[in-house]
Amino acid sequence: MSTLLLVVGVVVGVAYIYHHVVVKGARCTSKAKLHGKTVIVTGSNTGIGKTTAIDLAKRGARVILACRSTQRGEAALEEVKRESGSNQVVFMQLDLGSLKSVRSFAENFLKSEPRLDILINNAGVYLQGRTEDGLGMMFGVNHIGHFLLTNLLLDRLKECEPSRVVNVSSMAHNFGKIDFDCLNTHKALGLGTSFMEVLQVYSHSKLCNVLFTHELANRLQGTKVTCYSLHPGAINSELARNASSVMLMLLKPVTVFFFKNTVQGAQTTLHCALQEGIEPLSGRYFSNCTVREVYAKAKDDAAAKKLWELSERLCGLA
Repeated sequence: MSTLLLVVGVVVGVAYIYHHVVVKGARCTSKAKLHGKTVIVTGSNTGIGKTTAIDLAKRGARVILACRSTQRGEAALEEVKRESGSNQVVFMQLDLGSLKSVRSFAENFLKSEPRLDILINNAGVYLQGRTEDGLGMMFGVNHIGHFLLTNLLLDRLKECEPSRVVNVSSMAHNFGKIDFDCLNTHKALGLGTSFMEVLQVYSHSKLCNVLFTHELANRLQGTKVTCYSLHPGAINSELARNASSVMLMLLKPVTVFFFKNTVQGAQTTLHCALQEGIEPLSGRYFSNCTVREVYAKAKDDAAAKKLWELSERLCGLA
């Protein structure tokens, strides 16, 4: 009995340490104030995007909530204002699954807002299907929408330099690959609909985020616009809201104990957006508020350039 109690005690102790050290992770230590600065956060009506927006608004930034759903975006607007105590928060409708919507958002933003200091490409979906432009849903939303948005706003970022672009990726990029034949033929990163196939396509889209950041940094050399990609951690958020109810029920005990909450999950995004002195690390990948090495496929110059050129063609920039 005493041995059993000892084993249980050790397991509980290890689990407690794991949760408080590994799961909670590091915190952004920057004390930067952002009065007079403007920030866009995509997908900021929920999850780590909303939490990121609240933190930035508390620091004095003018925060643009760029969200697809007008109803949810306006509800988030009131919450972000209330939680941050700031009135310098604006909702602007943006559907990253529509190239027309991305262009409209950028046009409206550039007409109405004189500054852009930080662009946080946070939104993401975990869902197969097609965008209105015929692109694979995760390729279109997780990569192409943000690719077009960033390019349309790049001149404003340069005007306001030093400025930053932050691309929220995932450690799932480690399991991804870019099948250019599939992209050229189907405008998608994969066509399967099984659990593993959908997870694989999501991983491919997250690799796109890291390669996009790598190539963007190369193209921004000589400017004071820097960019970073990151893994926020496994987050207990709404990303998997399109999964089956059975899957969500099975995952519940796991997400409660092993996943970060949204405040913990926003810390690496905030680090990349705010931390002083990381400018020489432009183009790099961060996790747990620390720069990390990536596999060769995630910093492949040829693949990153090829993805950029393909992306330009697909969204009409070429």
